[in-house]
Amino acid sequence: MKCLIVAAGQGTRLRERGLLKPLIPIKGSPLIERVMERGRAAGVTEFVVVSGYRGEDLRAAVDVLAARVGVAVSHVVNDEWERANGVSVHKAKALLAEPFLLTMCDHLVDPGIFQGLMALRPEPDSVTLAVDFNIERPLNDPEDVTRVKCVDGRIVHIGKVIRDFNAFDTGVFLCTPGMFAALEESQAKGDDSISGAMNVLAGWKKACVHDIGDRFWIDVDDPVAFEKAEKLLDAGQL
Repeated sequence: MKCLIVAAGQGTRLRERGLLKPLIPIKGSPLIERVMERGRAAGVTEFVVVSGYRGEDLRAAVDVLAARVGVAVSHVVNDEWERANGVSVHKAKALLAEPFLLTMCDHLVDPGIFQGLMALRPEPDSVTLAVDFNIERPLNDPEDVTRVKCVDGRIVHIGKVIRDFNAFDTGVFLCTPGMFAALEESQAKGDDSISGAMNVLAGWKKACVHDIGDRFWIDVDDPVAFEKAEKLLDAGQL
């Protein structure tokens, strides 16, 4: 199965650690390499990386990484990288005709989360989001994480500012090509984000959830989260 990695943004909140967020070393390895390691451990056979900001530098570094570890990587260029993350996903449409994993270049997750999604048989035209129902665990910033309202295994609503929620978005998805139709519908309504597409899918009854249980994950989006991720790596929990 292919895994799409969104790596197009600037990552300004980690600028003090490096000019290009996916290449910032964490415990000796670039952040994007850590993401790919976890995908490979789960059985991912090919990665599609969407680059934007300083894209030439990132693509060159990822090619060196791919050659070193022996993994297949395809590149997608997002020249509209200042728009929301759904644009990056849509740019990869031509390369993803079958179900695929989707993740972010700054989300480190237990490989078991990928494995759990890969074991599913997705409904036609659906997208399944790995969600964390443990909303009291202080690992991720509750003011920054994307919130999800789930009912009977499906998403009712998703967004950063919704008040009625019972889970967190881990940033890892099992997508069918139905994701692209939802992105197009959301963009037509003025929302370029992945969450916007998931809300469209929720309206179509095609937004499903996968409970990650007690598995660890973290959005490495700022210095505080970076330090937490280092401790999790030291402890072998990621």
